[in-house]
Amino acid sequence: MTEYVAPIAVKILTNQAKEYTSPYLRYVFCYGEIVEDFTNNALKLRKHMVKTHVDEAKRQLEHIYEDVEDWLRRAEKELEETQNLKHEIDCVKCFKWCPKWGWRCCLSKKLAENTSIISKLLETSNSAQVSYHGSLQGIEFTTPTDCVGPASSKSALIGIMEAINDNGVNMIGLYGMVGVGKTTLAKEVGKHAREQKLYDKIVMFTVSQNPNINKIQDKVADFFGFKFETSSQEGKAEALFRSMQGVNKILVIVDDLWEEFKLESIGIPFGDGHKGCKILLTTCHQQVCIKINCQKVIQLGILSEDEAWVLFRERAGLDHYCSSLNDVAKEVAGECKGLPPVLDTVARALKDESLDAWRALKQRFKDSRHLVNEEVLGDVFKGLNAYLKEGNNQITENDIQVCFLLCSLVPDYEEIRIDIQIGVGLFPNVYSIEDKSKEIGMAPKILQKSSLLLETYNAKTIRMHGVVRDFAHRLTSTGENRFMVKDETLFLAGEWDDLQVVSKTFFGEMKALQVLLLRNVSFSPTGFHSLPNLKTWCCINCELKNFSSSMTNMRSLEILALFGTKIDEISEELVKLSTLKLLYVE
Repeated sequence: MTEYVAPIAVKILTNQAKEYTSPYLRYVFCYGEIVEDFTNNALKLRKHMVKTHVDEAKRQLEHIYEDVEDWLRRAEKELEETQNLKHEIDCVKCFKWCPKWGWRCCLSKKLAENTSIISKLLETSNSAQVSYHGSLQGIEFTTPTDCVGPASSKSALIGIMEAINDNGVNMIGLYGMVGVGKTTLAKEVGKHAREQKLYDKIVMFTVSQNPNINKIQDKVADFFGFKFETSSQEGKAEALFRSMQGVNKILVIVDDLWEEFKLESIGIPFGDGHKGCKILLTTCHQQVCIKINCQKVIQLGILSEDEAWVLFRERAGLDHYCSSLNDVAKEVAGECKGLPPVLDTVARALKDESLDAWRALKQRFKDSRHLVNEEVLGDVFKGLNAYLKEGNNQITENDIQVCFLLCSLVPDYEEIRIDIQIGVGLFPNVYSIEDKSKEIGMAPKILQKSSLLLETYNAKTIRMHGVVRDFAHRLTSTGENRFMVKDETLFLAGEWDDLQVVSKTFFGEMKALQVLLLRNVSFSPTGFHSLPNLKTWCCINCELKNFSSSMTNMRSLEILALFGTKIDEISEELVKLSTLKLLYVE
């Protein structure tokens, strides 16, 4: 009987001791239970570890909540201490009994404290969500990019940054011909704005020729970490509009805009809709900037010869010591016509190549009928060609298209006098010279706004980039525009210091010729009797012999223009030219 009563009595006394005695005695009496609880809790902690969920979320490029990261750090610390305590228990324990009462009390206290901490960790580890979809940081601005180096690009960058800091400007337009580096510069603007913390959010997307509104909306939403609850374009636009209105300052970079575009269709708030939202757009057409009402319009031109050479040499990894290689490389760089992507592609292709390889490419450029070719430039060529083709298609007026093609007949980098085109048959339904002059003056401006023609320092002249001219030649060699094979327009060019002599029989079989432009030649117009249909005759830096006596044969001439041309005299024969509408002498 005693053997049954004694254990019960001990248990009763122990339970009372647990309840009424000091914490010190509790640690002594409850040691075994504390160790058991501690072990169970440690096991639960391991089972509820959220690290696997966190790792999976990171693989999905999601952001981990800060308190979850903190929980993991604390849990890792407690687990480490748990392991150390268990090891200590195993070292002193003998036959599941711990004889050292002082050590037992101390260890029990530590275990009890750790158990309490672990229990709290377990309580907070049941969160259903450990991560969230964060907004994009803007891969356009985080990937390594080449620094904007040339002076022209730096000047444009300064102008854009000034406009960005101007509270009175909410829309900025950057335009220039294809390949001058507009996209690269726009990314650089985004990078500067982010580094200077000018905006809370910076968004960049490409519109291109045939914009996909839904894809653009999804990309913008990704920047803001926003999830649509609707699939309709209108619903997405409204949701984006409200979401973006909640952000104080936003910079939106709209790249490669081809025509007037309503940002409201995407859901971009600006102007009165959101004073803190600023738009920077890039386009090849100045007219796009005007139609969208950009308060600040900045042109990015092609690189100068020196700027192009510096960029080319840097990309090709050339040093200053190999003069023979540099001489050849400079000629190759000249063929790239100041376009950064062409310079970059060619330079990288020839980097670390032998002098023979450089000479071979130089020869290929010289032998080619075209300045740039698909074999060398690949995707860059396709991009240039696609832009120029579409740019030409957007010119709907036939006379302006003809003006563009006629400009391509002028030699590379030669300045083109605008007034010369008065007599080449453009605008046939406009009869007065004054009205025709106005129409002719407008045509090049339209082409300039589409970056198909370039400005010069002289308001009376324009010029065409070599790549654009090359495209025009391709365009006119096939299809309905094969006018270049006809002999209705003839250009003769030589050198002023060494005038070319034209024989009397040179024009003998050119009876259909209507427009004649002579530059730097010496001849006598007495052979013009064989040009009965000649309506426009222009001489630039020429020497004309027997000029007056030859006028009697030119009964169809309507326009005569003499620029820097030496003649013997002007006689009354000119008065007899009854069809003459314009005489221009300079």
